[in-house]
Amino acid sequence: MGVDRRLAENRSLRERLEALLADGRRNEQIFSRHRRIELGLMEGSTFPELFDMLFNELKRINDYDAVTLTLCDPDHELRSLFEAVNIDTKDYPDLILLGGFSELFRALEGAGRTSLGAFVKPLHGVLFPLEPAPPESVAILPLQRRRRLVGSLNLGSRDFARFSPGMGTEFLERLAGIIAMCFENVANRERLKHLSLSDPLTGVHNRRYFDQRLREEADRALHTRQPLSCLFVDVDRFKAINDRFGHPAGDEVLRGVAARIKAELRPSDALGRYGGEEFAAVLVDGDAGMAMAVGERVRAAVAASPFPDGAGGHIPATVSLGIASAMPDRFDSTAQLAAYLVTAADRGVYRAKAAGRNCVRAED
Repeated sequence: MGVDRRLAENRSLRERLEALLADGRRNEQIFSRHRRIELGLMEGSTFPELFDMLFNELKRINDYDAVTLTLCDPDHELRSLFEAVNIDTKDYPDLILLGGFSELFRALEGAGRTSLGAFVKPLHGVLFPLEPAPPESVAILPLQRRRRLVGSLNLGSRDFARFSPGMGTEFLERLAGIIAMCFENVANRERLKHLSLSDPLTGVHNRRYFDQRLREEADRALHTRQPLSCLFVDVDRFKAINDRFGHPAGDEVLRGVAARIKAELRPSDALGRYGGEEFAAVLVDGDAGMAMAVGERVRAAVAASPFPDGAGGHIPATVSLGIASAMPDRFDSTAQLAAYLVTAADRGVYRAKAAGRNCVRAED
């Protein structure tokens, strides 16, 4: 009996040891996966890189069935930032921007608590809005910065037991902390980059950005053999506007003109304040007919109604526009193509001024 008992005890010890070793291997694998994800997140310097890591790599590496990111944006600051850095949120259906915090509070069962368990549509539906088949179990991880809730990382699985109350959440909570930190770092970096390339008065890009985009699009056009166009816009008699209504009113006109130009361009086009009262735009894949049509729409939009002067009055204003278009096969280099478009569009403005202003002209 004693021998049998010792053999049974030894078997039990071996089984326990094997179970511990198996748990250790599993934890090591989990740690290794999370380490790869953490490094990938910290290496991301742009929103697309960060979103790719979250919505693709995190999902693939951990075999999740759904990964979404919720961000609370009550003042539309994030929406404005995404627009400023040319991020179309429609390209990221797993990115969810909420106008407030109440729906997230309910899903988290309190602002600072991780929530794991079965998917409950009234609580979690807003966090997984596009899933054709809702997950069976979910992990909702709060994202906090400086003790303030900013959003949540939402993980979903078709396995009912994948996320259950009481399971360890150390790895997941560490991941959520890193994601919140990385998102803030990327957002701050993008804000600084945007400020360095933006005109503080009108809110559109500055000449530095325009010159950079023109070179980039000229280089792309040389490779794709697609046409490229440039549009110059000059506010007519702007000095007279400043002299008559004052510089603050003139600033209002510049802001209004910039907004009306931007409204007539596509997201793929690039608009910059070129200097003083002059704006310039790159029209991607745009031929002469398209450039003329865009220029005419801009001219009409500016002339359609006067601009508020900020003091209850209104200021009529018009613009003169010059356009230039080119097929890239006429040019030997990016610099040559870019220089031609700028020079020709500028000459077009002078032709428009000579023709009486408030019109669109191309170089002869």
